[in-house]
Amino acid sequence: MHAMIRSYSGAGATELFDLLSERKAEVEEILRDVPGLVSYALMRTSDGGATITICQDSSGTEESLKRAKAWLQENAAHLGTPPQVQEGPVELQFSV
Repeated sequence: MHAMIRSYSGAGATELFDLLSERKAEVEEILRDVPGLVSYALMRTSDGGATITICQDSSGTEESLKRAKAWLQENAAHLGTPPQVQEGPVELQFSV
């Protein structure tokens, strides 16, 4: 499995997460059929937030990044908050 974390902070980040929260259903619709998607989470932080995507392989996380960039360009370009992206192989993952 492969994971990608996109962290947003600074100018416009809180507003971006307000928008993402308001449009949760749309975000889910865009990402739900990413090939190999295992899970997706949207997390708020004190100065913005982060998204966590886990897929079966890196092609899935790259597809999710492509879709996220397209959505942001279309819906939130005015907020100007490019993410810091971290990605890599998942060493441990479980659910209870």
